[in-house]
Order: sequence, then C-alpha cells, then structure tokens
Amino acid sequence: MKQQAWLSRVSLAVAPIIVALLLTGLLVIAVGGNPLQALTEVLRGGFRDVASFAGVVNFWIPLTLAATGLIVTFTAGLWNIGVDGQITMGAIFASAVALSWNLPGPLLVIAQLVAAMIGGAFWGAVCGFLKTRLGVNEIFGGVALNQIASLATLYMISGPWQPPEGGSVRGSPPFPPESLFPVISDEFSVSLVMLIVVVISLVMIGLALRGTRWGLSLKATGQNARSALLLGVPVNRSALSAFIVCGMLAGMAGAFRTQFAFTSPSIRPLVSGGIGFLAVLVALVVARRISWLPLVTFAFSALLGGSAQLKAVLRLDVALVGVLQGVLVLTILLFNGLRTRLESRTSDRSGTSATPTPSVSGSEAVHG
Repeated sequence: MKQQAWLSRVSLAVAPIIVALLLTGLLVIAVGGNPLQALTEVLRGGFRDVASFAGVVNFWIPLTLAATGLIVTFTAGLWNIGVDGQITMGAIFASAVALSWNLPGPLLVIAQLVAAMIGGAFWGAVCGFLKTRLGVNEIFGGVALNQIASLATLYMISGPWQPPEGGSVRGSPPFPPESLFPVISDEFSVSLVMLIVVVISLVMIGLALRGTRWGLSLKATGQNARSALLLGVPVNRSALSAFIVCGMLAGMAGAFRTQFAFTSPSIRPLVSGGIGFLAVLVALVVARRISWLPLVTFAFSALLGGSAQLKAVLRLDVALVGVLQGVLVLTILLFNGLRTRLESRTSDRSGTSATPTPSVSGSEAVHG
C-alpha cells in the first residue's frame, strides 16, 4: 500500500510537467518550429558557458528568496500579491544606505541587507495591517502597495537621487564600489554572500514551519482561521507575522537586484523585474513544499536565462517560455485538485476522516 501511494504521488507530480511540455510542443509545431530543438536551445542558452550559468544563478537568488517568503504567507492562507512591492521597497532602503552611508565595504554590505529587510518588512506589515485590522483583502491591498512602491522609486530617482546632470527617470547615480556585493570570481560573477543568505533562509523557514509553535499557528490559520481562533490561536498576529517575514526575505531580494550590479550599479524603475509575480507562480507549483523550492526556482531561472536563444536561433518569440510557465502552473493546479479529490474519496471509502490540506484560497477572512 505504501509503495502504491508513493507511486501515485510521484505520478501526479511528474504528469503535469509532461502535459505542459506536450502542450507547449504542440504550440511550437503550430508556428512551424521544432519542439526538441526549441528545448535544446533554451537549455543551451542557460548553460552554454560560465557567464550564462552565472546569470541563471543570479536570477535564482532573488526568485528563491521571494518564493520562500511567499510559502510563509501561503501557509497562513494569504495571497501576498504585494511581494513585488516588498522587493521594490527593500531595494529603495538598501539604495538609501548605499548612497548616504560611508562605511567600510563589509559593514556597508551588511547594513544594506539589514536596511532592505526593514524596508520589505515595513511594506509587508502595512499590507498585513490593512488585512488584519481594516479587513482589506490582501490581493487588493498588495496591488495598491505595489503601485505605490513603484511610484516611490520614480520619485526618488527623479528627485532626491537624481543624477548630477539633472532630473531623470532612468536611474539613480551609480553606487560607490564598496557598496556592491562582492563576486566569487570575474569568470563566475555570483555573490557568495547571497548564496549563503539563500541557503540559511531556506533552512530556517523550513525548520520554523515544521517544528515551531509559530509554524503550527500559521498552518492552523491557513486551514481555517475561525476554528483556529476558537482554539486560541492568535490568527491576526500569525497573519501579520507572515507578512513581515515574507517582506524581510523579499526585501533582501530587492537589495540583491540593486547592489549586485549586472550592468550599471544603481536603482532603476521596475527594479523588481516582475520577480515577485513569478515567485507567486513558483509558490503555487511547490504547494508549500519548501524542499522542492530550490529545484523549481532553478528550473524557472534556467528557462528564462535560455529564452534569448529562441529568438536568436529559431526566430521564435521569447514569450514562448512564459507560455510554458503558465501552462505548467495551470496543469499543476489541475493535478493538485485531482489529487485532493482522489484522497478525499479514498478516505470516505475507508470510513476515516482525512485531515484537510490547508488551502491558500480557502482560508477564512483574517480580521477584526
């Protein structure tokens, strides 16, 4: 029985990936392309040399941080769409330290990370306050806060942080060299500091969600907030803490987006690069299974890193990778729903009550 259950879980995990690849392959054929060649070129684009692989890792770092934070809020049953704004606010706070503080390199890097965590946590706390105290749906609050954070970036780079030559919305003045995160080597330009931060974050959040009272409170809140409240769980405090922790992790992702310079070390409009919204898709794919998270974020990063090859070699639009990601998310959601139904029917036939799986979309309102 255990072996059959294990095979069933593996099949339901692998099947969505196969279906998504088949559907995307049919789309490639429909536009006159070769699906196998398209997949080969995407992989080649992300791993053709050391510099390309470094680019994949540099996208993986902020994506993993943001997705780790989202697993926290999803566990509490909260749709934290405002994570993109939390990334942006972390970038603003880190940039403020870089442009105004005069510290030795290592201390300045640490100060920027701490400032980014404060900025992201503050923006997450605002969204949490709107949710828990004022009853504002976190989706609407998050979208509004994303826009405000984006406008704040435009204000800073066209006002207080405008370049010496005058007002501009293209970016702030360059950051001092000592504020930038150091790289492993010139050939492999990846920040060892941020790699360590990501690993520590994954381990700490994984342990906290599984083995602490806080993690159990989040799960109870996400499963049924009203029932948890009757059992003495502080649902408002749990929801607010989830937003704050997610904001801290997203803020560090924002610091990396600015202080680890790919081309020009400065803060620019749309500094988040849409990573927050992509992280939402990743969190949906892994369904709160944090052990899967590094692999899934790496797969998404590799797809995006190699997408330029599609246009350069096969004359296919790079949006094809976005189509693959969207189809993958939809098929995984469909198969997750199928798995839930099958488990429910199995438990009904055996005469036992299955423990309900916390649902991101099924939690009660957490306010007042």
